[in-house]
Amino acid sequence: MDFPEELKYSKEHIWVRLEGNRAVIGITDFAQQELGMITAVELPGTGDDLEQDDSFGSIEARKTVADLYAPFSGPVLEVNEELQVTPELVNDDPYDGGWLVTVGINDPEELNSLMSVEDYMDYVEEHEE
Repeated sequence: MDFPEELKYSKEHIWVRLEGNRAVIGITDFAQQELGMITAVELPGTGDDLEQDDSFGSIEARKTVADLYAPFSGPVLEVNEELQVTPELVNDDPYDGGWLVTVGINDPEELNSLMSVEDYMDYVEEHEE
């Protein structure tokens, strides 16, 4: 499994790439492997407001649907429209082509709840057993 060091991670298996006062969000390699082949992705629209820890969409795999939970609050600035046509990008390239949304950061303090790569790897290891 791949866990890029420059990213932050949530307990809901969301990764966050900080870019100034905005961030790109996606699901981790671990999450996409657990889900299996992604068949559909439901995402918010540009301009929608996300609230930390609230569901902002879902990912559908062959046998399950998983909610996506916002790692912090902020407006949706950009949505990966390619996922509407090619949802399997989340499986093929979860950290680049399979990103979900770009979100403005309302409160930088909310980012303190995110984990470093080391903490996330420990978290995954604990919950795999």
